[in-house]
Amino acid sequence: MKTYRIVLLKGDGIGPEIVTQAARVLKKAGGIFGFSVEFEEALLGGSAIDAAGTPLPQETIEKCKAADSTLLGAVGGPKWDGLPGPKRPEAGLLGIRKALGLYANLRPSMIFGPLREASPLKDSVIGGQLNVMIVRELTGGIYFGERGYKTVNGADAAYDTEMYSVPEIERIARVGFRTARERSGRLCSVDKANVLESSRLWRKTVTRIGKEEFPDVQLSYLYVDNCSMQLVRDPKQFDVILTTNMFGDILSDEASMISGSIGMLPSASLGDGKAGLYEPVHGSAPDIAGTGTANPLATILSTAMMLRYSLGLPDAAKAVETAVVKALETARTPDIRTPGLREVGCEEMGGIVCRLLHP
Repeated sequence: MKTYRIVLLKGDGIGPEIVTQAARVLKKAGGIFGFSVEFEEALLGGSAIDAAGTPLPQETIEKCKAADSTLLGAVGGPKWDGLPGPKRPEAGLLGIRKALGLYANLRPSMIFGPLREASPLKDSVIGGQLNVMIVRELTGGIYFGERGYKTVNGADAAYDTEMYSVPEIERIARVGFRTARERSGRLCSVDKANVLESSRLWRKTVTRIGKEEFPDVQLSYLYVDNCSMQLVRDPKQFDVILTTNMFGDILSDEASMISGSIGMLPSASLGDGKAGLYEPVHGSAPDIAGTGTANPLATILSTAMMLRYSLGLPDAAKAVETAVVKALETARTPDIRTPGLREVGCEEMGGIVCRLLHP
Protein backbone atom coordinates (compact mmCIF):
# COMPACT_ATOMS: atom_id res chain seq x y z
CA MET A 1 0.00 0.00 0.00
CA LYS A 2 1.39 3.36 -1.07
CA THR A 3 1.75 5.91 1.73
CA TYR A 4 1.62 9.64 0.99
CA ARG A 5 3.04 12.30 3.31
CA ILE A 6 0.78 15.34 3.45
CA VAL A 7 1.57 18.54 5.33
CA LEU A 8 -1.41 20.33 6.86
CA LEU A 9 -1.11 24.11 7.11
CA LYS A 10 -4.27 24.81 9.05
CA GLY A 11 -3.58 28.54 9.29
CA ASP A 12 -5.98 31.02 10.83
CA GLY A 13 -9.67 31.66 11.38
CA ILE A 14 -11.74 28.77 10.08
CA GLY A 15 -8.63 27.13 8.63
CA PRO A 16 -8.20 24.49 11.36
CA GLU A 17 -11.87 23.46 11.12
CA ILE A 18 -12.06 23.04 7.37
CA VAL A 19 -8.65 21.37 7.03
CA THR A 20 -9.60 18.83 9.70
CA GLN A 21 -12.65 17.78 7.68
CA ALA A 22 -10.73 17.67 4.40
CA ALA A 23 -8.05 15.47 5.98
CA ARG A 24 -10.83 13.22 7.29
CA VAL A 25 -12.19 12.78 3.76
CA LEU A 26 -8.72 12.18 2.33
CA LYS A 27 -8.09 9.44 4.89
CA LYS A 28 -11.44 7.82 4.08
CA ALA A 29 -10.59 7.90 0.37
CA GLY A 30 -7.34 6.11 1.14
CA GLY A 31 -9.21 3.29 2.87
CA ILE A 32 -11.46 2.88 -0.16
CA PHE A 33 -8.86 3.20 -2.93
CA GLY A 34 -5.96 1.37 -1.31
CA PHE A 35 -3.53 4.04 -0.17
CA SER A 36 -2.63 5.49 3.20
CA VAL A 37 -1.93 9.04 4.31
CA GLU A 38 0.45 10.34 6.97
CA PHE A 39 -0.31 13.88 8.10
CA GLU A 40 2.16 16.35 9.56
CA GLU A 41 1.19 19.82 10.72
CA ALA A 42 3.19 23.00 10.21
CA LEU A 43 2.65 26.70 10.91
CA LEU A 44 1.81 29.42 8.41
CA GLY A 45 0.29 32.87 8.64
CA GLY A 46 -0.99 34.45 11.82
CA SER A 47 -0.63 31.27 13.86
CA ALA A 48 3.04 31.17 12.84
CA ILE A 49 3.51 34.81 13.81
CA ASP A 50 2.07 34.12 17.25
CA ALA A 51 4.15 31.00 17.80
CA ALA A 52 7.40 31.77 15.99
CA GLY A 53 7.42 35.49 15.26
CA THR A 54 7.33 35.04 11.49
CA PRO A 55 4.54 34.23 9.01
CA LEU A 56 6.68 31.53 7.35
CA PRO A 57 9.08 29.58 9.59
CA GLN A 58 11.95 27.79 7.86
CA GLU A 59 10.73 24.55 9.44
CA THR A 60 7.48 24.87 7.50
CA ILE A 61 9.34 25.24 4.20
CA GLU A 62 11.43 22.17 4.93
CA LYS A 63 8.43 20.05 5.86
CA CYS A 64 6.54 21.05 2.72
CA LYS A 65 9.52 20.36 0.48
CA ALA A 66 9.86 16.86 1.94
CA ALA A 67 6.16 16.01 1.56
CA ASP A 68 4.17 14.57 -1.33
CA SER A 69 1.77 17.49 -1.14
CA THR A 70 0.45 20.26 1.11
CA LEU A 71 -3.09 21.20 2.17
CA LEU A 72 -3.73 24.76 3.35
CA GLY A 73 -6.74 26.23 5.14
CA ALA A 74 -6.58 30.02 5.12
CA VAL A 75 -4.46 32.80 6.61
CA GLY A 76 -5.02 36.28 7.97
CA GLY A 77 -7.37 38.17 10.23
CA PRO A 78 -7.85 41.55 11.91
CA LYS A 79 -5.55 40.55 14.77
CA TRP A 80 -2.54 41.02 12.49
CA ASP A 81 -3.79 43.87 10.26
CA GLY A 82 -1.54 46.42 11.94
CA LEU A 83 1.68 44.64 11.02
CA PRO A 84 3.90 45.87 8.16
CA GLY A 85 3.56 44.06 4.83
CA PRO A 86 6.48 41.61 5.14
CA LYS A 87 5.31 40.60 8.63
CA ARG A 88 1.63 40.04 7.79
CA PRO A 89 0.11 36.54 7.51
CA GLU A 90 -0.36 36.95 3.76
CA ALA A 91 3.39 37.29 3.34
CA GLY A 92 3.68 33.72 4.55
CA LEU A 93 1.31 32.57 1.81
CA LEU A 94 3.25 34.39 -0.89
CA GLY A 95 6.48 33.10 0.59
CA ILE A 96 5.53 29.41 0.65
CA ARG A 97 4.42 29.56 -2.98
CA LYS A 98 7.75 31.10 -3.93
CA ALA A 99 9.80 28.71 -1.75
CA LEU A 100 8.15 25.66 -3.33
CA GLY A 101 8.40 27.02 -6.87
CA LEU A 102 4.63 26.94 -7.35
CA TYR A 103 4.14 29.33 -10.24
CA ALA A 104 0.83 28.05 -11.64
CA ASN A 105 -2.48 28.41 -9.85
CA LEU A 106 -5.45 26.46 -11.20
CA ARG A 107 -8.81 27.78 -10.06
CA PRO A 108 -11.87 25.99 -11.44
CA SER A 109 -15.16 27.85 -11.30
CA MET A 110 -18.19 25.66 -11.82
CA ILE A 111 -21.85 25.49 -10.93
CA PHE A 112 -22.81 22.31 -9.13
CA GLY A 113 -26.26 21.05 -10.12
CA PRO A 114 -27.79 21.28 -6.64
CA LEU A 115 -26.51 24.86 -6.25
CA ARG A 116 -27.70 26.20 -9.57
CA GLU A 117 -30.30 28.42 -7.90
CA ALA A 118 -27.56 30.05 -5.83
CA SER A 119 -25.93 31.71 -8.83
CA PRO A 120 -26.83 35.39 -9.21
CA LEU A 121 -26.97 34.89 -12.98
CA LYS A 122 -30.07 33.83 -14.93
CA ASP A 123 -30.25 30.36 -16.45
CA SER A 124 -30.33 32.00 -19.89
CA VAL A 125 -26.92 33.55 -19.17
CA ILE A 126 -25.32 30.50 -17.59
CA GLY A 127 -26.43 28.12 -20.34
CA GLY A 128 -26.36 24.37 -19.90
CA GLN A 129 -23.26 24.27 -17.74
CA LEU A 130 -20.59 26.57 -16.32
CA ASN A 131 -17.09 25.19 -15.92
CA VAL A 132 -14.30 27.74 -16.33
CA MET A 133 -10.67 27.08 -15.41
CA ILE A 134 -8.56 30.12 -14.55
CA VAL A 135 -4.81 29.57 -14.86
CA ARG A 136 -3.12 32.29 -12.83
CA GLU A 137 0.61 33.06 -12.72
CA LEU A 138 1.52 32.86 -9.06
CA THR A 139 5.07 33.93 -8.25
CA GLY A 140 5.68 37.00 -10.40
CA GLY A 141 4.07 40.30 -11.27
CA ILE A 142 3.11 43.13 -8.96
CA TYR A 143 2.86 40.99 -5.82
CA PHE A 144 6.56 40.14 -6.06
CA GLY A 145 7.89 43.23 -7.81
CA GLU A 146 9.95 46.06 -6.40
CA ARG A 147 7.98 48.09 -3.88
CA GLY A 148 8.53 50.83 -1.39
CA TYR A 149 7.87 54.35 -0.17
CA LYS A 150 9.36 57.65 -1.22
CA THR A 151 8.63 61.35 -1.15
CA VAL A 152 7.19 63.06 -4.23
CA ASN A 153 6.84 66.86 -4.20
CA GLY A 154 7.01 66.80 -0.43
CA ALA A 155 4.28 64.18 -0.02
CA ASP A 156 4.47 60.51 0.95
CA ALA A 157 4.10 58.12 -1.98
CA ALA A 158 4.16 54.34 -2.40
CA TYR A 159 4.82 52.14 -5.40
CA ASP A 160 4.52 48.49 -6.46
CA THR A 161 6.11 47.32 -9.70
CA GLU A 162 4.56 44.93 -12.21
CA MET A 163 7.31 43.03 -14.02
CA TYR A 164 7.45 39.75 -15.93
CA SER A 165 10.35 38.08 -17.72
CA VAL A 166 9.99 35.96 -20.84
CA PRO A 167 10.82 32.68 -19.02
CA GLU A 168 8.17 33.42 -16.38
CA ILE A 169 5.56 33.98 -19.08
CA GLU A 170 6.64 30.97 -21.12
CA ARG A 171 6.25 28.48 -18.29
CA ILE A 172 2.79 29.66 -17.21
CA ALA A 173 1.69 29.86 -20.84
CA ARG A 174 2.60 26.21 -21.32
CA VAL A 175 0.47 25.28 -18.31
CA GLY A 176 -2.43 27.21 -19.79
CA PHE A 177 -2.09 25.66 -23.22
CA ARG A 178 -1.74 22.13 -21.81
CA THR A 179 -4.80 22.66 -19.64
CA ALA A 180 -6.80 23.89 -22.63
CA ARG A 181 -5.62 20.96 -24.75
CA GLU A 182 -6.97 18.54 -22.13
CA ARG A 183 -10.35 20.31 -22.13
CA SER A 184 -12.01 21.93 -25.15
CA GLY A 185 -8.88 23.27 -26.87
CA ARG A 186 -9.74 26.93 -26.24
CA LEU A 187 -7.55 29.38 -24.34
CA CYS A 188 -8.23 33.06 -23.66
CA SER A 189 -5.20 35.08 -22.57
CA VAL A 190 -6.15 38.10 -20.45
CA ASP A 191 -3.91 41.15 -20.10
CA LYS A 192 -3.88 44.95 -20.34
CA ALA A 193 -1.69 45.25 -23.43
CA ASN A 194 -3.27 48.53 -24.48
CA VAL A 195 -1.70 50.22 -21.44
CA LEU A 196 1.01 48.11 -19.78
CA GLU A 197 4.42 47.21 -21.20
CA SER A 198 4.46 44.06 -19.09
CA SER A 199 1.19 43.02 -20.73
CA ARG A 200 2.58 43.67 -24.20
CA LEU A 201 5.45 41.30 -23.47
CA TRP A 202 2.93 38.85 -21.99
CA ARG A 203 0.79 38.85 -25.13
CA LYS A 204 3.79 38.62 -27.47
CA THR A 205 5.23 35.65 -25.57
CA VAL A 206 1.93 33.79 -25.22
CA THR A 207 1.31 34.24 -28.95
CA ARG A 208 4.71 32.78 -29.82
CA ILE A 209 4.33 29.78 -27.51
CA GLY A 210 0.92 29.09 -29.01
CA LYS A 211 2.18 29.17 -32.60
CA GLU A 212 5.35 27.19 -31.96
CA GLU A 213 4.17 24.55 -29.47
CA PHE A 214 0.36 24.43 -29.37
CA PRO A 215 -0.99 25.15 -32.85
CA ASP A 216 -3.96 22.87 -32.11
CA VAL A 217 -5.21 25.16 -29.31
CA GLN A 218 -7.44 28.07 -30.29
CA LEU A 219 -5.98 31.23 -28.72
CA SER A 220 -7.93 34.44 -28.13
CA TYR A 221 -7.25 37.62 -26.17
CA LEU A 222 -9.18 39.99 -23.93
CA TYR A 223 -8.24 43.04 -21.92
CA VAL A 224 -8.85 42.42 -18.24
CA ASP A 225 -11.61 45.03 -17.90
CA ASN A 226 -13.50 43.50 -20.82
CA CYS A 227 -12.96 40.01 -19.43
CA SER A 228 -14.44 40.98 -16.08
CA MET A 229 -17.52 42.25 -17.90
CA GLN A 230 -17.77 39.19 -20.15
CA LEU A 231 -17.62 36.80 -17.18
CA VAL A 232 -20.90 38.29 -16.01
CA ARG A 233 -22.47 38.88 -19.42
CA ASP A 234 -21.68 35.54 -21.04
CA PRO A 235 -19.51 33.24 -18.88
CA LYS A 236 -20.16 30.16 -21.02
CA GLN A 237 -17.94 31.63 -23.76
CA PHE A 238 -14.89 30.77 -21.62
CA ASP A 239 -13.19 27.47 -21.04
CA VAL A 240 -9.60 28.24 -19.91
CA ILE A 241 -8.46 31.75 -18.96
CA LEU A 242 -4.72 32.43 -18.71
CA THR A 243 -3.64 35.57 -16.89
CA THR A 244 -1.21 37.32 -14.58
CA ASN A 245 -0.97 37.13 -10.80
CA MET A 246 -3.00 40.20 -9.89
CA PHE A 247 -5.56 39.88 -12.69
CA GLY A 248 -6.05 36.21 -11.86
CA ASP A 249 -6.56 37.01 -8.20
CA ILE A 250 -9.39 39.39 -9.04
CA LEU A 251 -11.03 37.45 -11.88
CA SER A 252 -11.10 34.15 -10.00
CA ASP A 253 -12.99 35.74 -7.10
CA GLU A 254 -15.49 37.20 -9.55
CA ALA A 255 -15.89 33.82 -11.23
CA SER A 256 -16.37 32.12 -7.88
CA MET A 257 -19.39 34.26 -7.05
CA ILE A 258 -20.93 33.47 -10.43
CA SER A 259 -20.96 29.86 -9.25
CA GLY A 260 -23.06 30.81 -6.23
CA SER A 261 -20.62 30.73 -3.31
CA ILE A 262 -16.93 31.39 -2.81
CA GLY A 263 -17.16 28.69 -0.14
CA MET A 264 -17.41 25.99 -2.81
CA LEU A 265 -14.33 26.54 -4.95
CA PRO A 266 -10.95 24.81 -4.63
CA SER A 267 -7.55 25.66 -6.08
CA ALA A 268 -4.24 24.00 -6.89
CA SER A 269 -0.85 25.69 -6.91
CA LEU A 270 1.64 23.73 -9.01
CA GLY A 271 5.22 23.91 -10.19
CA ASP A 272 7.43 21.71 -12.33
CA GLY A 273 7.24 18.70 -9.99
CA LYS A 274 4.33 16.65 -8.71
CA ALA A 275 4.05 18.23 -5.28
CA GLY A 276 1.61 21.11 -4.94
CA LEU A 277 -0.21 23.36 -2.51
CA TYR A 278 -3.98 22.95 -2.34
CA GLU A 279 -6.35 25.41 -0.71
CA PRO A 280 -9.86 26.84 -0.94
CA VAL A 281 -10.27 30.14 -2.75
CA HIS A 282 -12.03 31.78 0.20
CA GLY A 283 -10.40 33.50 3.15
CA SER A 284 -10.10 32.80 6.86
CA ALA A 285 -13.57 34.18 7.82
CA PRO A 286 -12.54 35.14 11.37
CA ASP A 287 -16.11 36.27 12.14
CA ILE A 288 -17.35 32.67 12.16
CA ALA A 289 -14.18 30.94 13.39
CA GLY A 290 -14.93 28.54 16.21
CA THR A 291 -18.68 28.52 15.64
CA GLY A 292 -18.66 25.22 13.77
CA THR A 293 -20.58 26.73 10.86
CA ALA A 294 -17.81 27.00 8.25
CA ASN A 295 -18.26 25.33 4.88
CA PRO A 296 -15.52 22.69 4.38
CA LEU A 297 -16.52 21.71 0.85
CA ALA A 298 -14.04 23.94 -1.01
CA THR A 299 -11.22 22.46 1.05
CA ILE A 300 -12.54 18.94 0.49
CA LEU A 301 -12.68 19.65 -3.24
CA SER A 302 -9.10 20.90 -2.99
CA THR A 303 -8.12 17.42 -1.77
CA ALA A 304 -9.79 16.05 -4.92
CA MET A 305 -7.48 18.27 -6.97
CA MET A 306 -4.55 16.98 -4.89
CA LEU A 307 -5.56 13.39 -5.64
CA ARG A 308 -5.72 14.20 -9.35
CA TYR A 309 -2.68 16.43 -9.90
CA SER A 310 -0.14 15.47 -7.23
CA LEU A 311 -0.97 11.90 -6.21
CA GLY A 312 -2.07 10.63 -9.62
CA LEU A 313 -5.33 9.09 -8.36
CA PRO A 314 -8.07 10.33 -10.72
CA ASP A 315 -10.63 7.71 -9.67
CA ALA A 316 -10.34 8.76 -6.03
CA ALA A 317 -10.57 12.42 -7.07
CA LYS A 318 -13.76 11.79 -9.02
CA ALA A 319 -15.26 9.86 -6.10
CA VAL A 320 -14.65 12.79 -3.74
CA GLU A 321 -16.23 15.24 -6.19
CA THR A 322 -19.25 12.96 -6.65
CA ALA A 323 -19.68 12.63 -2.88
CA VAL A 324 -19.69 16.43 -2.53
CA VAL A 325 -22.44 16.78 -5.15
CA LYS A 326 -24.52 14.10 -3.41
CA ALA A 327 -24.00 15.82 -0.06
CA LEU A 328 -25.38 19.05 -1.50
CA GLU A 329 -28.57 17.24 -2.43
CA THR A 330 -29.34 16.51 1.22
CA ALA A 331 -27.68 19.12 3.44
CA ARG A 332 -26.19 22.62 3.41
CA THR A 333 -23.93 24.71 5.60
CA PRO A 334 -25.32 28.16 6.57
CA ASP A 335 -23.56 30.02 3.75
CA ILE A 336 -25.46 28.01 1.12
CA ARG A 337 -28.62 27.30 3.09
CA THR A 338 -31.70 26.36 1.07
CA PRO A 339 -35.27 26.02 2.37
CA GLY A 340 -36.26 22.38 2.66
CA LEU A 341 -32.73 21.04 3.10
CA ARG A 342 -31.17 20.23 6.44
CA GLU A 343 -28.71 22.84 7.72
CA VAL A 344 -25.52 21.34 9.14
CA GLY A 345 -22.22 22.51 10.54
CA CYS A 346 -18.66 21.99 9.39
CA GLU A 347 -18.02 18.68 11.13
CA GLU A 348 -21.34 17.15 10.16
CA MET A 349 -20.85 18.13 6.52
CA GLY A 350 -17.47 16.41 6.57
CA GLY A 351 -19.13 13.31 7.97
CA ILE A 352 -21.80 13.34 5.27
CA VAL A 353 -19.19 13.47 2.52
CA CYS A 354 -17.31 10.58 4.15
CA ARG A 355 -20.48 8.46 4.27
CA LEU A 356 -21.26 9.18 0.63
CA LEU A 357 -17.75 8.40 -0.56
CA HIS A 358 -17.75 5.21 -2.64
CA PRO A 359 -15.62 3.67 -5.42
